[in-house]
Amino acid sequence: MAIVKLKKLTLCGLKSEKTAVLTKLQALGGAHLISLNKLVFSPALETQKHTEKSVQALKYLNQCAKKRHQLSDKTNFDLHAVVQQVLDLKDQLRDLSDQRDFLLNRIEEIKPWGNFLLSKENDLAGINLWFYIVPKRLIKKIQSDLIFQVVHEDNISCYVVVLSKQEPLSSSIPVSRTHTGKIPLSQLNKDLQAVALAIEDKQAERESLTRWIGLITLSLADYEDNSALKVANSLTYDESALFAIQAWIPAQQFSKFGSFASDNGLALLVEDVSKQDRPPTLLKNPELVAGGEEIVKFYQMPAYNDWDPSAVIFFSFAFFFAMIISDAGYASAFFLLLALKWHRLGRSIHGKRLRTLAFITLAFSVLWGVLSGGYFGYNPAPESFLSRLKILDIKDFDSMMRLSIIVGSLHIVLANLIKAYQLKGKKTALASLGWVCLVSAGFLLWLAAEGQQSVPYSLFVLGCCLLLFFSRDIAIKKPSDLFFQILSGIKNMAAMSKLFGDILSYLRLFALGLASASLAITFNQLAAQVYSSGSGSGLDLLWSILILIFGHTLNLMLCLMSGVVHGLRLNFIEFYNWSVSDEGYPFKTFSKKGNR
Repeated sequence: MAIVKLKKLTLCGLKSEKTAVLTKLQALGGAHLISLNKLVFSPALETQKHTEKSVQALKYLNQCAKKRHQLSDKTNFDLHAVVQQVLDLKDQLRDLSDQRDFLLNRIEEIKPWGNFLLSKENDLAGINLWFYIVPKRLIKKIQSDLIFQVVHEDNISCYVVVLSKQEPLSSSIPVSRTHTGKIPLSQLNKDLQAVALAIEDKQAERESLTRWIGLITLSLADYEDNSALKVANSLTYDESALFAIQAWIPAQQFSKFGSFASDNGLALLVEDVSKQDRPPTLLKNPELVAGGEEIVKFYQMPAYNDWDPSAVIFFSFAFFFAMIISDAGYASAFFLLLALKWHRLGRSIHGKRLRTLAFITLAFSVLWGVLSGGYFGYNPAPESFLSRLKILDIKDFDSMMRLSIIVGSLHIVLANLIKAYQLKGKKTALASLGWVCLVSAGFLLWLAAEGQQSVPYSLFVLGCCLLLFFSRDIAIKKPSDLFFQILSGIKNMAAMSKLFGDILSYLRLFALGLASASLAITFNQLAAQVYSSGSGSGLDLLWSILILIFGHTLNLMLCLMSGVVHGLRLNFIEFYNWSVSDEGYPFKTFSKKGNR
């Protein structure tokens, strides 16, 4: 549960051997290359674009219902050509589908008028056809001097064709004219049939292209390796007959790279991280809490000199999610969904980590649900064993609000204690302890009885003094230094209102938990009322079951959304703000992905 310590590695060798050395370095893996040139290498961007296209093509082919036998011979295989062919086919199928949808819609619009062909000029002595869809209740408002024919009727409207040289005045007919177009129904049907055949041909072509799925996957990895090698070549410093390459490496892997340099006849220089350096961040966590690392990578990577919040995020997210769900029945339903996806999530390292996070989170949720006595909105009978396990009442506003504030205060205190530890040896560490004193003072003052407020006030004064005199890490050598130190402290103390707001933000844990429980109870009551108000027939029972299924499914989705969004929000906004000082960038390993 820490950020891996890095060292800066510099390798120097003969320029004629550069490509071979970089190829071996890529096969060795474990290094994050550092650019020794100021030029931007455009092939890196091109590689990303081509990779994205290849992934799109693979995804499109994998979605095909029928797949052909996979080819393994690369003799006539061109990755770029095949990928482009697949993407062109995808665009063509999309265009054909749009044409089909348009024709189907147009046919439905024209069908009530029948199969007609508009007359050409002077075919009917200059008389034209004008089409109107008139509601039946307005049919009598058509002026009697118009020559018209009702060609079709449905339950609501009449389809009227007016014969006139000029378009009838709006006062002559109560609705606007309908534009039917010049293409007859028979031609639209022929066009639809042609488009349907073209779609079938393109679908067959797509099915035929699925034979390249395996080769695309393998060639894509090789292509990325070759592209990464080209990028590595652009990062080196070349001078006369020599070249140099720099990289960040994990400190514990120093011996591996030392052996690599010795085996390849390279000069080696290893340096510690200096204050001027800004190395990448490499996180290392036990697999149990590595799911928290995946969340941290997704949101914000801490800087190299900061700390790894993965473990704290892991357990606090699980606890917050449990408080928001507050129902053992719902947590069990999520457990069932996790069981169905268990093996699929286990296909990748990321999936395994998120699977463990989900398992621990749902275990917390079941435990919290049992303690709060919620089972799909129902409470166990008072004499039951489950009832004896209930120690929390979600409807007890005062107790649950107090609990939420306790959780928020502890979370913010933990954040500042961690930050104080990270800043140990600096004056600003005492400022973080000042915030701890202020949070503790506010919480104790809220709970303190009359005449027992001396401790909270003392903590408040201590916290203000720490903020006032230790908000900047500077030595006090002259009166002006003290003045600017106090000025900085006053500015820092302005964040008290933010501190208050951040702690109150944890009330959402109680509010969302109460909302979830209330919705579950409401749907249960509604289903019971529908059943009891009827005759007790099978139809009443069916309606009640449908209400329960729909209501609890909707509530489950809302619980999942609110649990994930707000569980992460409290970690990455409130907690991060008080504990993580700066944002870093991830450690990207220069290594091979393909097999040659």
